[in-house]
Amino acid sequence: MIEQYGWSDALSRAFEPHAREGLIPGRIVVQHRESYLVATDEGELRGKPSGRLLHEAREAGHPAVGDWVALALNLVERTATIHAILPRRTTFVRRAADSVQTLQVIAANIDVAFVVTSMNADLNPRRIERYLAAAWQSGARPVVVLTKSDLCVDPQAQAAEIAALAAGCPVLMVSARQGVGLDELLAQVAPGETCVLIGSSGVGKSTLVNAFLGEERMATQAIRESDDQGRHTTSHRQLVLLPGGGLILDTPGIREVGLIDADEGLGVVFDDIESLIQDCRFNDCGHANEPGCAVRGALKSGALDPARWANFQKLGLELAAVEEKADRVAKDAERRRLAALQKTYRASKRNLRGD
Repeated sequence: MIEQYGWSDALSRAFEPHAREGLIPGRIVVQHRESYLVATDEGELRGKPSGRLLHEAREAGHPAVGDWVALALNLVERTATIHAILPRRTTFVRRAADSVQTLQVIAANIDVAFVVTSMNADLNPRRIERYLAAAWQSGARPVVVLTKSDLCVDPQAQAAEIAALAAGCPVLMVSARQGVGLDELLAQVAPGETCVLIGSSGVGKSTLVNAFLGEERMATQAIRESDDQGRHTTSHRQLVLLPGGGLILDTPGIREVGLIDADEGLGVVFDDIESLIQDCRFNDCGHANEPGCAVRGALKSGALDPARWANFQKLGLELAAVEEKADRVAKDAERRRLAALQKTYRASKRNLRGD
């Protein structure tokens, strides 16, 4: 059974130490708040992390949908205990909602990232740039998916606008309601590969999954007529088998994707700006009033969109702030560790003197 979820010889070799401990492999297919549904050769079982894994998760992170895990089974109760997470090939991450520095894995071991947005009033090129940077950083192949093309007055013009900022990745238009573009989109996911759907609430991710499966597997809602905004439907992450042999993961809508260690992703999405910066006369050009600034020249000539340049600066500052805070957190933790060692040392000296 697990072969259809992408189990491979490489994973089998990585699992050997756990097999010697009597554990079996499984892949997390659904993530709830406090438990998981895990696909195994014994069927789908309800799983919970062991106490040790929960303790380790404070540093390494919790299991996520798409993870391959090592399990101890209780077949009588149809439950499993998750003891370990196999090394991840790729990860799609965001900042935790309550933290600037904490990393949260949204999806693991993904091959293709569908960056989904709708072709109505919610179309936002700046948000697409943010999603693309995170998608490239994940290690997956990004594909921009423009849904609800039937609601757009001039879909070809909008698609061309998005293609200009998509850093060479495919840009595909689909209409699930009219069945347009679905076969071309499915062809992006080979048998055994895993695709993740990334996008804001209501852009049609669950509708796409239903169209692929030919059944109403995922709950959906209509867009609001007042502002063309979609309404959040999916409440948990779920990995679904596709008829062609691939897998697809629907995720709850993400309004803000935080960038963590995404220098390479930003570089790919904004390769045109990176090239301009290299052409500036001075290596330390601030792109303000310096002579020979290629960026200012491109802005003046219209070759560079001011909104794109502003978003590049915004995302760069955001990334720098995250890295700066991470450094501060690490330094504070090291200071606390050293203070605790010094306190322990002084206490042991007093005990030796009999104080």
